[in-house]
Amino acid sequence: MNPRHHLHESTLMSYAAGALPTALSVVASAHLESCAHCRQLLRDAEAIGAALLDQTQPASPSARQAALREAMLAQLDGEHAASEPVRELRPPAAPAPPRLPVQAHPDALPVSLHPYFGPSLRDVRWRWIAPGVHCIRAADMPSLIMLRIAPGKCLPMHSHGQSELTQILRGAYNDALGIFGPGDMADLDEDVEHQPVTAPGAPCICVSALDAPLRFSGWLARSMQRFVKL
Repeated sequence: MNPRHHLHESTLMSYAAGALPTALSVVASAHLESCAHCRQLLRDAEAIGAALLDQTQPASPSARQAALREAMLAQLDGEHAASEPVRELRPPAAPAPPRLPVQAHPDALPVSLHPYFGPSLRDVRWRWIAPGVHCIRAADMPSLIMLRIAPGKCLPMHSHGQSELTQILRGAYNDALGIFGPGDMADLDEDVEHQPVTAPGAPCICVSALDAPLRFSGWLARSMQRFVKL
């Protein structure tokens, strides 16, 4: 899986700082599980954050004292070990045989989604919300949803109240921003207006987190919004 669409740098910085809302953080984690590119950017963001923290919070006297105490204890431990009698040496145990990688089941969900939707798509109990569109909402987090959209389905034109993160799990869709397939992340804000169209062949399954309700352009979609709660 080689994602072509990634998390925005500002989203990664917020994730590294622990500042993302929980639902958005769950979806970001699902993307990071499959995207080496974003994992490297996250490590860079964490390193930058640590350097800034060191510059803004110099070591306090208590921190220096704790460091000196740890050094003293380490020295005492070394002297104690040197005074102990030499023990009988034993040959090292034979190394355990390498474990072969476990092949992921095609229906397996990212680990970060397991607490909310279970480990496999086979266990998901979908709820119908519109022709060709089914969803499931996390029980304790209404802003975290998983969608299954039939192939060739054109969704209503909409924009976003604030932020939206959508990770594609299966299938694909395309819109004005490009083609989004398995592993791709749609990191959207209130400036984006789009109309996703799912690709033919297989349903598009994705997990989304919203900071605020969607803003639909058409009157019919707006009138149904209070029923589907998107």
